[in-house]
Amino acid sequence: MDDRCIIIGAGHAGSQAAISLRQEGYTGEILLINDEEDIPYHKPPLSKSYLKAPEHGGLVLRPESTYRDNNIELVFGHRVDTVSIGDRTVTLDDGRVLNWSELVFATGARARIPDVSGVDLDGVVTLRRMQDARRIAAMMPEVQNVVIIGGGFIGLEMAHSAIALGKKTVLIEAAPRVLGRSVATHISVHVEARSRSAGIALLTGVGVQEIEGANGRVIGVRAVDGSIFPADMVVIGTGAVPNVELAEAAGVLIDNGIVVDEHMRASTEHVYAIGDCVSYDHFHAGRRVRLESVQNATDQAKHVARSIVGRAAPFREVAWFWSDQGDMKLQTAGLSFDADRHILSGNPEENAFSVFHFAGDRLVAVDSINRPADHMIARRLLAAGISPTEADIAAGAARLKELIANAAKS
Repeated sequence: MDDRCIIIGAGHAGSQAAISLRQEGYTGEILLINDEEDIPYHKPPLSKSYLKAPEHGGLVLRPESTYRDNNIELVFGHRVDTVSIGDRTVTLDDGRVLNWSELVFATGARARIPDVSGVDLDGVVTLRRMQDARRIAAMMPEVQNVVIIGGGFIGLEMAHSAIALGKKTVLIEAAPRVLGRSVATHISVHVEARSRSAGIALLTGVGVQEIEGANGRVIGVRAVDGSIFPADMVVIGTGAVPNVELAEAAGVLIDNGIVVDEHMRASTEHVYAIGDCVSYDHFHAGRRVRLESVQNATDQAKHVARSIVGRAAPFREVAWFWSDQGDMKLQTAGLSFDADRHILSGNPEENAFSVFHFAGDRLVAVDSINRPADHMIARRLLAAGISPTEADIAAGAARLKELIANAAKS
């Protein structure tokens, strides 16, 4: 058959993969399949600027004409029901059977729903897609009390958006601190204090017993300690689950995501996977990871395009993340899994500081709040494999840039 690459999923990863294939010289057909009808859009603003001013719109990643000009066929509003590796086909929900020579899973992740009674009540929401954001934005004018379950990035962003909209906002986190799996204790402590000063009632170390309702609609949340919090809206922000069922049913290897090698190749020939649904061995972390970020999705999309056209290069991108929460811009470079030493730079009281994480003498990550220059330098340090000393960090940005420049010369 003629070359045809089918990409399942049109988030940041899928959209970028389609465009990158053309940029890398792929001449076959490209079909971008998505069960949403919206043209691919920016997802980070959904929990922030979109909720505050949904009428402004402006979230489209690329105009529809870009796909048309690059001869990329959009098959939107349809779900892939089955994938046959042997026949190299996908079957859509309308019965169409499409052949492929290369297949890319860019199926993303969905909200993890806790095992708590009441999650199916009207007024209990998750936020992963545009249709979720539209639903929440439409509800907001009638909402007075918002309870958010989960103190990760989505939960905290939603909490700050809700409080900015004048809603009484409660955030409940079962772990001892917010962002516990993502950032240093210094950052968590600062985010908690800043969030409380913004008016958010933030509780940590508190589990949820049930979501209460009346006449099918949410009215409150009961914590395990018996406390009851009134709620017109409950936001579930308890993590995400990778969408791997389609790949798994097709016989593709799964391990907390679709397993891929350093070229984004799955366990089956001519099958690839990218983005939030992917599990891979991270070159810097030294372990298998699954990362949920726009940066990771976009970089993997660019790499998979090179792999498909025969110019495969090992995936060696430094992981980085960001989150806007009220007056805090939190940015992270690297992965701090094995960190056993932490160096503070800057002053938390000024709401601008960074934490450098080390495993022994090796720099593994840097968390920054309102220090974008530190973040950019950190990405360059990690990419070059440079581990500054405590004296280097104390000397400031000029010294760190000098280390980078010296490494480039050697």
